[in-house]
Amino acid sequence: MTGRDVVIAALLGAEEFGFATAPLVTMGCVMMRVCNLDTCPVGVATQNPELRKRFKGKPEYVINFMRFVAQELREYMARLGVRTVDELVGRTDLLVINEKIEGRGARLLDLSRILHNPYSGETLAGYNHKKIYDFHLEKTLDETVLARKLKGALESGQKRSIELDVSNTDRAFGTSFGSEITRRYKDTLKEDTFTIRCKGSGGQSFGAFIPRGLTLELIGDSNDYFGKGLSGGKLIVYPPKGVKFKAADNVIIGNVALYGATSGKAFINGIAGERFCVRNSGATAVVEGVGDHGCEYMTGGRVVVLGTTGKNFAAGMSGGIAYVLDEGRDLYTRLNKEMVSLSNLTSKYDVLELKEMIEEHVAYTNSEKGKEILNHFGAYLPRFKKIMPHDYERMMNAIVQMEEKGLSSEQAQIEAFYANTRQ
Repeated sequence: MTGRDVVIAALLGAEEFGFATAPLVTMGCVMMRVCNLDTCPVGVATQNPELRKRFKGKPEYVINFMRFVAQELREYMARLGVRTVDELVGRTDLLVINEKIEGRGARLLDLSRILHNPYSGETLAGYNHKKIYDFHLEKTLDETVLARKLKGALESGQKRSIELDVSNTDRAFGTSFGSEITRRYKDTLKEDTFTIRCKGSGGQSFGAFIPRGLTLELIGDSNDYFGKGLSGGKLIVYPPKGVKFKAADNVIIGNVALYGATSGKAFINGIAGERFCVRNSGATAVVEGVGDHGCEYMTGGRVVVLGTTGKNFAAGMSGGIAYVLDEGRDLYTRLNKEMVSLSNLTSKYDVLELKEMIEEHVAYTNSEKGKEILNHFGAYLPRFKKIMPHDYERMMNAIVQMEEKGLSSEQAQIEAFYANTRQ
């Protein structure tokens, strides 16, 4: 919040500093704490055109505030006899405990482990540019295998597939190679232009941010943040042949899978951990079960769950649709009903969409549960529940009405938005 805060944070070891609330206040925020209600009285956190008119913020206000922070920081540095911020980092020997603070809790607080500095008195007690951590990115599979074996195909956009083994130490596999695809082709490549068939255990953030044209097929399991920020690519996971356990009853990927995904597809022959598809805004996914907080804060996309969910499903879900198999007739007990409704599938479009997604899931993963559902689809269909946010449903209905009047898809979305904000 202030220059003094920056000094103390640096002395305790901080090398970077984040500013959020204070700069927001300089732009006009009055801390009403109604950001999620679209009723911000000063036009900061709202899409309502009438409220947006009240916004008076300017970039110069933030710049001015940061100059004040920097000035106060320089004043403290001068008093401490320090020339650069780097020289401040980790200098806990420059911090002194205030012994005059009253209160029993303050007297019992022992800060010695935080303030003890074994490097006290040395010239470079804090940040040292010579000790910058080396992530050894040149040793990753993206660099040692993908970039080398697919170099020619990447330059020409030629379709190619390879196989390799992975382990859970191979973090963010496919991300660097995906960035090269995006740099060259944006989102113009056809699906499955590059197919990487992996065996083993995927590390954290397996397939994070991969773009359209890149498909990662994993025969094994994967760690947390699987498919984080998926951006058009395709992810397929299933257990090896010959395993004794049922895939539909066992966890195959970790927590927070498809976090912040924007587009693309994922097919998971097994159960996902907690917070599956958090903040998904456009990807489609089929999974055979999820842990707690599934589809949390989801704003778009489609999700099919061919099994049970954990508690608090669809909490904060404001967009997209989830189709969940409710064999136990108890999904409503685990559903966060604040923003969504639960209903049977009555629309032929919903039924068609559900069936097509399951068919694709079976084609890619050979899912036994998926086959069972397709073979007896008429019997399973009544057990599926459609979960959809109230506002999203109203918006989608309004868009359809606008399109029926002859408006284009984009115009229909704009008119539907304004029609709903007036309501």
